[in-house]
Amino acid sequence: MTDDPVFRFAPSPNGRLHLGHALSALTTFELAKRMGGRFLLRIEDIDLGRSRDAYVTGILEDLEWLGLTWEEPVLRQSTRFDAYLEAAARLEQQGLLYRCAATRAEIRAAAGADPARDPDGAPLYTPACGYKGQDPGDPPCVGHGTPTALRLDMAAAIARLRYLQGNALLTYDAWDGGDQIRDVEARPDRWGDAILIRKDIPASYHLAVVVDDAFQAVTHVTRGRDLEPATDLHVLLQALLGLPQPIYHHHRLIADTDGRKLSKSARDTTLCELRATGTTPADIRRAVDLA
Repeated sequence: MTDDPVFRFAPSPNGRLHLGHALSALTTFELAKRMGGRFLLRIEDIDLGRSRDAYVTGILEDLEWLGLTWEEPVLRQSTRFDAYLEAAARLEQQGLLYRCAATRAEIRAAAGADPARDPDGAPLYTPACGYKGQDPGDPPCVGHGTPTALRLDMAAAIARLRYLQGNALLTYDAWDGGDQIRDVEARPDRWGDAILIRKDIPASYHLAVVVDDAFQAVTHVTRGRDLEPATDLHVLLQALLGLPQPIYHHHRLIADTDGRKLSKSARDTTLCELRATGTTPADIRRAVDLA
């Protein structure tokens, strides 16, 4: 191990990569190369119901075709559930987690016709099942069956943060990818009582990514602007868990002609499909304006 900058590209194997992924992977790889840093590949496959080994193989093929190389072994999050539960237990010991079995439908009903929403567009969580504040080790709510999720008590978390930081603002370093780094104030409260351990999976994206960035000694997180709001929650978790805070670079997004961000769920054209039509890696670089 060295003190070199550490970058990572962390796709989810629930579909094939598209141009948006190419921009993110190439941007991260080129920044690592320019800074003399390390480039890691991480497979974010905590969602076992949607992840497929065939997609993992496809990710490796697409990245190799683009000319990227990375350190081995490749970390797979599906091997790290114990680490996520251990981190959740640490938050639990601080009195910051509680169980909730409320369904999405119940949350929507409790939120009313014009609810406040989190950055993902979901209604801010209201403890609709009346279970908030009870011990996470207790049985699930009366009237609900198992399983339950573990939520972060945001009000308690912010109070804990103020105690730890002496009322200092929660901030992070936002990097433009060039010479400028600015200090940004984080606003984790806009996420409400976020789920950290899902009902069906012993993890969540927010908790897993924070734990693994620390585990892999990542110093620079490079990802799309659509994930910029998530950084507020991530730096809060880093502070509560005593983990190092990386520098964050949120790059532009690739959109279609209607201005919509490319996505797997919309079945946007994949790199594999483009390759089959004779597209070259150089063409991809031009398409994402990295020629």
